[in-house]
Amino acid sequence: MAKGLLVSISGPSGTGKGSVLARVKEKDQSFGTSISVTTREPREGEKDGVDYYFKSKEEFMKMYEEGEIIEYDEFVGNYYGTPTVALQDMSEAGTDVLMDLTIAGSMALKENFEQSVTIFLLAPSYEELEKRLRGRGTDSDEAINARLEMARQETNYVGHFDYVVVNDDIEEAANKILAIIKAEKCRCARNIDLLEDVLKINKEMEGK
Repeated sequence: MAKGLLVSISGPSGTGKGSVLARVKEKDQSFGTSISVTTREPREGEKDGVDYYFKSKEEFMKMYEEGEIIEYDEFVGNYYGTPTVALQDMSEAGTDVLMDLTIAGSMALKENFEQSVTIFLLAPSYEELEKRLRGRGTDSDEAINARLEMARQETNYVGHFDYVVVNDDIEEAANKILAIIKAEKCRCARNIDLLEDVLKINKEMEGK
């Protein structure tokens, strides 16, 4: 059985990662979900074990030291990390996993899992990104400015990703991500067993 793909979506805050991923999962409900661990406080409506695993910094670092988190990143004083065991189990079972990861998370995923596919999501413009951040109404001006500055820095990493998708329209962005996943499943390198069967049949035909 082919391993499931581990697909990560990264990009600056405000690019619409959550909305795009939700639309992708509406279109294809077979994806497994990896829930990130964070030390930030829950936002209104967020639930522990559904949106994130909310931990104290002490609990978070213990998980990391014991190898239960593949990587972690710090943003605005909070930690964000990706748990490892669930990823391994779902992939080994042939389940594709779709994740919203930090840039560091995607790079760690790419380094540790050959079945990874990394996608960088961009807003159509810096002005649109700022508009989206302010439209949330959840962050202070200081936090928004910090996110905008971080966005400037994060866009320098686009070239390290396998793909880039501009989220100008949620429906179109979701369709592009699904197309990327379908294409990745057709890569020869991900279908070694199938290729071996084809070569075996060809060899048998040559002997007739």
